[in-house]
Amino acid sequence: MRHLVLAVVLSLAAVPVLAQGVREYRVLATSKTSTMEKEMNAAAEAGYVYSAVMGGETAFGGTEAVVVMQKNPTPSAMAYTLLATSKTATMQKEMQAAADLGFEYVGQTVFSSMFGGDEVVVIMQRDANATARHQYLLVATSKTSTLQKELDEAGGAGYSVVGMTVSKTAMGGAELVAIARRDR
Repeated sequence: MRHLVLAVVLSLAAVPVLAQGVREYRVLATSKTSTMEKEMNAAAEAGYVYSAVMGGETAFGGTEAVVVMQKNPTPSAMAYTLLATSKTATMQKEMQAAADLGFEYVGQTVFSSMFGGDEVVVIMQRDANATARHQYLLVATSKTSTLQKELDEAGGAGYSVVGMTVSKTAMGGAELVAIARRDR
């Protein structure tokens, strides 16, 4: 009888731990940023939030962006926008325009576009309950020494680096692309 009581107590004690540790995921993969944005927003409506992104060759899909979304334990109204460009100046303008609408940077990757060259893809998320607004700075250079100098300057102005990729641009060179943000 003691063993039965002990087994019941142990099993009941384990239930909350297992329930807390359970995670649900949704994996999205496509070669078009517009399709990915639609799929991410559909997943958000089903209660999922962004978790990770990677771009590149997949075994059967060719060149794709793959996004992992995780079921949000505390539901909130999320929306996503994806920005893709091979021009860094354009990306910074688009990121700031999205930030002005309440979107916040959550991830970035690089994958080959249908038009040749690589594109930096930035994922931005808007939480309907969030009030923070940020200012974004995109630093792109082919030299690590220049990146060091520019990031030191950005840090002096209050920016924190939130992401970085290496991209071969349509202009014909490999660039380190760092994204930094600061509170307004």
